[in-house]
Amino acid sequence: MGNYVTMSLETHLFFGRIMKEHALFLYAGFPCGETKCRQQADFFREEFEDGLRRAVQLSNGIVSSGVLSSGEIVTEFTLKAERQTEKLSGISIDSEITKAEKQLRAGNQMRFSRGIMMNVRMLNRRMLQLINGLIEFKEQILREIADCRLYTTNYPLLIEHILREARLYRATILELERRGGIVPKDFREMEQFWNQIMMEHALFIRGLLDPTECELIETADGFAKDYCRLLEEAKEQDLRTMDELTRKTIETTQEYQKFKTAGTEGITDCKIRSIILPLLADHVLREANHYLRILADHGIGRD
Repeated sequence: MGNYVTMSLETHLFFGRIMKEHALFLYAGFPCGETKCRQQADFFREEFEDGLRRAVQLSNGIVSSGVLSSGEIVTEFTLKAERQTEKLSGISIDSEITKAEKQLRAGNQMRFSRGIMMNVRMLNRRMLQLINGLIEFKEQILREIADCRLYTTNYPLLIEHILREARLYRATILELERRGGIVPKDFREMEQFWNQIMMEHALFIRGLLDPTECELIETADGFAKDYCRLLEEAKEQDLRTMDELTRKTIETTQEYQKFKTAGTEGITDCKIRSIILPLLADHVLREANHYLRILADHGIGRD
């Protein structure tokens, strides 16, 4: 049950924050007249924020040092990005959670009390209910956009993108609940999933930069093409050549992480012209950090 507790909490620390920010980005993208959609998005933002707060309370001295040091939970920019986004959007963000996450200590306990296991099980079930609701909400948004019944400043592809991430979160928690742990997934499938996510990040960044940011647009476009090539190559690889492809993926993602870090710093320092919310820049950086940690956990690792 040690794996069950640790992996559940690590999953919530990463994906719980991602989901609450998805809800915030959805809320920020709706016109003022879309009262019902804005209320639904804000409901999920508040609920996931509360779930994340609970996950942080349970995590101290339990989660791994690798997760805490990876930059997937918070980065050096997260607190500043939250404060700026709250000011710019008028949407409330509880930055005390971020401060608490920065103070989390790692642990290596193998045995846990019945109380902590019950608390984690309750959290898993609560978050599953929220994930199901958020998935349904995102699917509804996509249908209404397709039928020209809803306007949002978020791309339809972005809605599909965040829907896939929510489904992965749900699948992970369901597996933890059914098996008490996570069975190693097909590495090729995992790599393709995250390469697609990284490619789409580059497409979104390219589309949200001001047209005058020619160099950054060209760089983002280059990363989109790099990941597109990796996805195409993966379709043609056999197991004997997958390691070489993974090395290419790691090299590309390491460079991409540097680009996202510089971009987040530039946006939070107001040195880049764009319509990218500061928290969105930090959000995609954390996902790159998460992906690099996953790649490292599969034995090939970082530099």
